[in-house]
Amino acid sequence: MNLLSTPALPRDAFLKPVIDNLLDFKLPPELEASEPPEARGLCRDEVQLMVSHYLDDRVSHTQFRDIAQFLNAGDVLVINTSGTMNAALNANRSDGTPFELHLSTHLPADLWIVEVRQPNGTSTRPFYTAQSGEIFQLPAGASATLLAPYNAGERSKRGENSSHTRLWLATFDLPCPILDYLAEYGFPIRYSYVKEGWPNSYYQTVYATETGSAEMPSAGRAFTPELITRLVAKGIHIVPLILHTGVASLEDHEPSYEEYYRVSADTAQVINAARAAHRRVVAVGTTVVRALETVTDAEGVTHPGEGWTRLIITPERGIFAVDGMLTGLHEPRATHLAMLEALAGRNHLHVTYEQALTNRYLWHEFGDLHLILP
Repeated sequence: MNLLSTPALPRDAFLKPVIDNLLDFKLPPELEASEPPEARGLCRDEVQLMVSHYLDDRVSHTQFRDIAQFLNAGDVLVINTSGTMNAALNANRSDGTPFELHLSTHLPADLWIVEVRQPNGTSTRPFYTAQSGEIFQLPAGASATLLAPYNAGERSKRGENSSHTRLWLATFDLPCPILDYLAEYGFPIRYSYVKEGWPNSYYQTVYATETGSAEMPSAGRAFTPELITRLVAKGIHIVPLILHTGVASLEDHEPSYEEYYRVSADTAQVINAARAAHRRVVAVGTTVVRALETVTDAEGVTHPGEGWTRLIITPERGIFAVDGMLTGLHEPRATHLAMLEALAGRNHLHVTYEQALTNRYLWHEFGDLHLILP
């Protein structure tokens, strides 16, 4: 029985039919990874890995540390070397009410996209009724001022209620540079499925070089220095780029907003050479796909580039830069599923997500991984 397409499902079935043109299913709470694999007695590279081939729907299951078996000499892995900030801050409204402020994206003119969240038991939830001009007090005498709803003009054109705002443009008044301030007073963003706070080191990839992401580019978390050495020794090329990822949109699955990216001339050259030699280019994470698609033309030529991207990748648009992707497992109706469908097709996602649920894969940043290949 195909759980993804059967009209009537038993109550305990994991999945529902696809609706609203995005993969929709029920994610059992026990499949949400609530702690790092290290807390479960595993090494980083001992998480599960599902390897699927979208040309013929073959699927196999292994540990991530065996990923080299599925890659060939000459393949290119493209990694995002953005490091994760302590992007959450304790904040207080003028009346003393406690909140959390989550930093997302650093924009020109020293503006930030931020999210205000209110306590909700041991976690937080979005706070939608903040006001333009509000000042939130932060630790060590610092403050943040909400200037205007993010993309207020576009939201108004769409007829959205301006009093129901999740993301804001804000400025900060801080006693020191912002990364230093966050390192001292901030903490990693976490959501309700992560039951306790973990140090920032648990939210870093081993190859991070430049701090700037609000949340971990988590597809690369399972790599270890030893595994990277084995891949390089096999003749697999590993090249970097930067995309500083913003806050997730777990509540609303909103379209993407601006994120800073940088693709070097060297990285573009390696990717183009691999494509010319008919070698596979595999993105480590959706952030890599987003950056590369921003600088890759319709003929599949990747160019160096730097700036802020709002690109949304859909099946209608297609993918031109990569042949494969290493990714986590995405929530029901998450917009990242549209990117996966653009690469692998809807039917392949049906096959793989059904297998992931059947084999009890774990979701989210501390969960298991999926390698999608031709």
